[in-house]
Amino acid sequence: MMAEYWSNLAMVTSVVVYLLALAAFAAEWAAARTLQPEAAPAAVLVGSGAASPAGEVTATASAGDTASAGDTASAGDTAARIRIDMFGRMGLGLVLVAWVLHLTGVICRGIAAQRMPWGNMYEFVTAAMLFIVTGFLVLAFRGVRWLGLPVTLLVVIGQGLAVTVLYVAVAPLVPALHSVWFVVHIVAAAVAGAAFNLGGLFSILYLMKARAVRRDKVRGYLAKLPSPERIDELAYRFHAFAFPLWTFAIAAGAVWAEYAWGRFWGWDPKETWSLVTWVVYAGYLHARATAGWRGKRAAVVAIVGLVCFWFNFVGINLLVSGLHSYAGI
Repeated sequence: MMAEYWSNLAMVTSVVVYLLALAAFAAEWAAARTLQPEAAPAAVLVGSGAASPAGEVTATASAGDTASAGDTASAGDTAARIRIDMFGRMGLGLVLVAWVLHLTGVICRGIAAQRMPWGNMYEFVTAAMLFIVTGFLVLAFRGVRWLGLPVTLLVVIGQGLAVTVLYVAVAPLVPALHSVWFVVHIVAAAVAGAAFNLGGLFSILYLMKARAVRRDKVRGYLAKLPSPERIDELAYRFHAFAFPLWTFAIAAGAVWAEYAWGRFWGWDPKETWSLVTWVVYAGYLHARATAGWRGKRAAVVAIVGLVCFWFNFVGINLLVSGLHSYAGI
């Protein structure tokens, strides 16, 4: 019972710290709004007594005035960038603390249950969120800290719902889960799900950045993001990594179904939506490989896949009865 108490305490505390990290990343994005767009070259901004297209003569600013204005803007821009970096580092530090608490909660849950802590929806959601944060931390220390705001927003919602709505006390596994395939299937699905979520977040950011570029309104924090092409490439890599794992998770689930229920496939709602999700992501990868889909069309398909994944992940358990109903609340 003590292990379950410490697990619950660590989980709830992790939500609070993730929320603080979300606030820090939100402050980072908000602070970036004060950044001024890059100044145009001096030859464009000031004339040398030449006539304008309207026939008027433009005034020539003195070198001293130009330098003074440039120095003031540069000083303000530097201060803003220092402030932005401070909020970003603060957010990343808080995520690291929350991740340690989160990991402690998952481990203590397993100790309390004397099994792998993936036997119900509460445990699966908390484990999946842990994989997502782990992936983000790896990316953040490789220079992709700019994903912090959407990741922490996702984790605060997921982890918050887990500890408030989905929570159930520790209980023994139902007979169908007593199999080695239980671990194989769930781990593959959780890791694939984490990669799908990160890829989906990249796709959303791609749409935001590409829209700003098209409208020539790349301002604030969007200016700190890499090019739309680079974001699109990152989204593709994560989906390409996740898809084989998801395929393996479905195959492992079929073997598990044969062990538990005496058939490999029965069109159970969970099985059906797992296949629907697989088809959407297969279409995404196929379209990129054969039709050359890039950019907006590929991002939209990826987001549709993410919606299918989450409906399969949460909606089926809550709204539909089936052989997987043991994974509900």
